[in-house]
Amino acid sequence: MRSVWCQRLRRRRLLLGGTEEHEWSKMADPVQSLAQLEILCKQLYETTDTSTRLQAEKALVEFTNSPECLSKCQLLLERGSSSYSQLLAATCLTKLVSRTSNPLPLEQRIDIRNYVLTYLATRPKLASFVTQALIQLYARITKLGWFDSQKDDYVFRSVIVDVTRFLQDSVDYCVIGVSILSQLTNEINQADATHPLTKHRKIASSFRDSSLFDIFTLSCNLLKQASGKSLLLSDGSQQDLLMQLLKLTHSCLNFDFIGTSTDESSDDLCTVQIPTSWRSAFLDSSTLQLFFDLYHSIPPNFSPLVLSCLVQIASVRRSLFNNAERAKFLSHLVDGVKRILENPQSLSDPNNYHEFCRLLARLKSNYQLGELVKVENYPEVIRLIANFTVTSLQHWEFAPNSVHYLLSLWQRLAASVPYVKATEPHLLETYTPEVTKAYVTSRLESVHIILRDGLEDPLDDAGLVQQQLDQLSTIGRCEYDKTCALLVQLFDQSAQTYQELLQSGSAPSMELTVQEGRLTWLVYIIGAVIGGRVSFASTDEQDAMDGELVCRVLQLMNLTDSRLAQAGNEKLELSLLSFFEQFRKIYIGDQVQKSSKVRAWMCQM
Repeated sequence: MRSVWCQRLRRRRLLLGGTEEHEWSKMADPVQSLAQLEILCKQLYETTDTSTRLQAEKALVEFTNSPECLSKCQLLLERGSSSYSQLLAATCLTKLVSRTSNPLPLEQRIDIRNYVLTYLATRPKLASFVTQALIQLYARITKLGWFDSQKDDYVFRSVIVDVTRFLQDSVDYCVIGVSILSQLTNEINQADATHPLTKHRKIASSFRDSSLFDIFTLSCNLLKQASGKSLLLSDGSQQDLLMQLLKLTHSCLNFDFIGTSTDESSDDLCTVQIPTSWRSAFLDSSTLQLFFDLYHSIPPNFSPLVLSCLVQIASVRRSLFNNAERAKFLSHLVDGVKRILENPQSLSDPNNYHEFCRLLARLKSNYQLGELVKVENYPEVIRLIANFTVTSLQHWEFAPNSVHYLLSLWQRLAASVPYVKATEPHLLETYTPEVTKAYVTSRLESVHIILRDGLEDPLDDAGLVQQQLDQLSTIGRCEYDKTCALLVQLFDQSAQTYQELLQSGSAPSMELTVQEGRLTWLVYIIGAVIGGRVSFASTDEQDAMDGELVCRVLQLMNLTDSRLAQAGNEKLELSLLSFFEQFRKIYIGDQVQKSSKVRAWMCQM
């Protein structure tokens, strides 16, 4: 192998015909040249002196662009005594095979691919970053050569065969094989700026159709084998294997199947466009059960990846199933969620908690309320989800970034109520007011805690506040009489306490600030639920409830306006502006009925 590569390298240099002399070609002695490169690598990665590191970096850039780079890279891999020099060789080779101008010949790329596989198979004790760099090199060669053929054979598509030698060996070698497949899947799924997007999509589509399902099946089978045995998770190699298998499975499920390149910030609105040819894997309930079983059998630090896989599986496009198949799949999914809620110990890990909240949100984003209520254990599951949500909102400081997913779930559930035609009870009239109350009271209670402990105030993040209020606006309009009664009670208590503190003239500033913070949240929330009127068919009674809330906010504004000359609260003023924006949108304009009950309440002020 080495002699073939060297011969082709020599021919390549002759064809280049370069006459410019570089420092590397001036060194007749390969050993001397190799030693110099290793010194530069050490200076680049280890020195703390900035000027020395910059000089080394400049020299290595010159080396990368020299005609001798290819042959020297092999010398570094073969004879280099430093892991840094092996890393340099792998990195340089990756750049060489990636260039669009003056690309390497097909035979040479095949030799490099084979050499890398042999190198990984014969050197099990490489530094992890060197192994990763070599795997990246293999993935890049394979992707860019996906449509290259030799004697009618697509020579770079034998990925399963390439890793077989690793998967049939020890655990350490199996880790390498799985890592190769994982890196290759990620590489092909990701477009780069140096190659046309059309070429990327053509390669990705071909890989999806020819290899991806086989890789996914292989990964699931290996996970089943692992779960069927007693995993020695105290063994570092077995831990690495499990982690790599979960990463590979997630990469397969997270593949951009139809080339939409969706924005990750909106991932929870996405549907996973699994190809029809994958139907068998998802009709088989053992696939879904595998991940729920893994979640309960492995340590919590591995569980987030398992839940991430379940999030993707829960988002499989609806059209993959017929109605009966979809109902059966949903039933298994809900049973798995119920089992997690009944044994919530692992959810004390913030990463597990976050991924599980994402999983709950996907239940409603991909399935209709009319389908959920027909699941056998729906009454028990919705009760468990409601209790989980209330507890989560009460302990908002545990994982504040996860609240969005829970509110998203209840927002979609509440918005679906007018359209449910199933005869089975949805029970949202029981649990939605509990969620609303938990959110409102937790925001009010947070004010004192934030001031006392010097925590970051959510009110400082206008985007976050608006997002949560938009979600609450729909949730709060469900069983609106209960929401209104709660807000009236809490507002009257805070407003009365605030007025008494002002009248006393000697109230501690801390108490005033707490009451202003509570009123700020209440004004924001009142504005939100009034704005939520557009989501439901409103009645005169509900308009009258809006009038009660509006009058209270206007009375508060009169009180705060009287204090502006002495002192004002910026956050409270911003909440009033937000309230008036919602009020204007709903109750002021040519399309608003003049006989609205809100106007009647305002006339009584």
